[in-house]
Amino acid sequence: MELTPSFLLLLQQSTPVFTNPSFHTFTSIASGWFLSNRHRYITELIFSSGHIGIGHWSRFHRFFSHAAWNLDRFSMYLAKFVVTILAPNATLYWAVDDTLCRKRGLTLYGAGMHYDPLISSRAKALVSWGHDWVVLCLIVVHPFWAPTKVFALPIAMRLYVNRQGLTKGKKNQKKKKAKPDPNHRTRPELAMELISLAAGWFPDDEILITGDSAYGGQSILGQLPPRVHLISHVHPKGALYEPAPPKGEKTKGAPRKKGKRLPGMNVWAEDANQPWTSLDFDQFGLHASLAVKTIQALYYKAGKNRLLTIVLVRDLKGKRPDQMFYCTKLDWTVPQILSAYSYRWAIECTFENTKQLLGLEDPANRLPKAIERTAPMALLLYSLVVVWFHQTGHRFLRFPVRPWYPKKQEASFADLLTTLRRVSYEEKTERELSKRCDLKAWITQLTEFLSRAG
Repeated sequence: MELTPSFLLLLQQSTPVFTNPSFHTFTSIASGWFLSNRHRYITELIFSSGHIGIGHWSRFHRFFSHAAWNLDRFSMYLAKFVVTILAPNATLYWAVDDTLCRKRGLTLYGAGMHYDPLISSRAKALVSWGHDWVVLCLIVVHPFWAPTKVFALPIAMRLYVNRQGLTKGKKNQKKKKAKPDPNHRTRPELAMELISLAAGWFPDDEILITGDSAYGGQSILGQLPPRVHLISHVHPKGALYEPAPPKGEKTKGAPRKKGKRLPGMNVWAEDANQPWTSLDFDQFGLHASLAVKTIQALYYKAGKNRLLTIVLVRDLKGKRPDQMFYCTKLDWTVPQILSAYSYRWAIECTFENTKQLLGLEDPANRLPKAIERTAPMALLLYSLVVVWFHQTGHRFLRFPVRPWYPKKQEASFADLLTTLRRVSYEEKTERELSKRCDLKAWITQLTEFLSRAG
């Protein structure tokens, strides 16, 4: 079983990444990945793509564990293709975050105990065993086929491995600290590596990165490449400073690096000398009546002497705590900053869709190279589905008849995947059945049923 030719033509853009045999294996894997409704184990992909008995099954396993293709090179071609199709001559919005893929087995390479937001609460943080992926996504804002939606397209990713902790000594000996791993990188360092890759791919374009507080510290803000801007959180207890005053002619010593310390967030919020400004915000991910204050200052611990626009936000209904954001792009207004940051929520939707609909957590590899390339394939294929739908698939969109949901007008990712499956099935069956075939109505109903992704 193969996908529609229009999607296979899209895959041709990645031919420079693979050898000819590997590319044919890749198209078979992509077909099996999209057409399967079960767990995305490698053996399931062989079955779903109809390649049982066609060559040896080990070539599908070796595609991830041994084949000579590079994930970053694939990401580069995908990024340039996505920008050409979806965001030509536009400011590139990116989002960075990490997601946990729960796993079983103590011998899995790279697996560890990581914070699990789904089972944690504000009062108690809990952990789960699995792989933690740091992902850089390109944000597509309000495509013409979904004018109110935002999509985050995964482009590049890295596997985070926990720092080596305590190791067991010989029998009857106490545990001792292991030597630190010189190659260990934190999540922000991995994110910075991905951001540097994207900046190298688009050296002449302006790039704007959004990240939560985990990706707003000195590891990223202090090392941003040229033409790359960042929007993130200021810690509620973060220290803000005025810019350094000019050095006087008679002043001895080195010039000052920062000016007077500004009041903390709570004091600033209650300062009557700087009134709040009302802002009715209705954007993707944030619908609220807000009050805002803004100032330009130094967030010295994270950004040293880089001047930032600081925005203090208060929800007038009290549903959210007060928050401070910063933006390195000094000429942006408060609505622009908050709008760009609100688009970051799309990356959470991407993680949910890839886990529920594309089996991001399913692969059961063990070798390091296979682990580092199998799960990212689900993320990259997510991006390819959105690109295909933007180019071709939107013409075939069809919502099922649901009397309880009559007002649906915009496609979700489940609708995009359903459309790709249905078009692939229909093109296959139309070649086999005549127009007057008595089975056509039944085949149409069966195709619709098999195509549904959610």
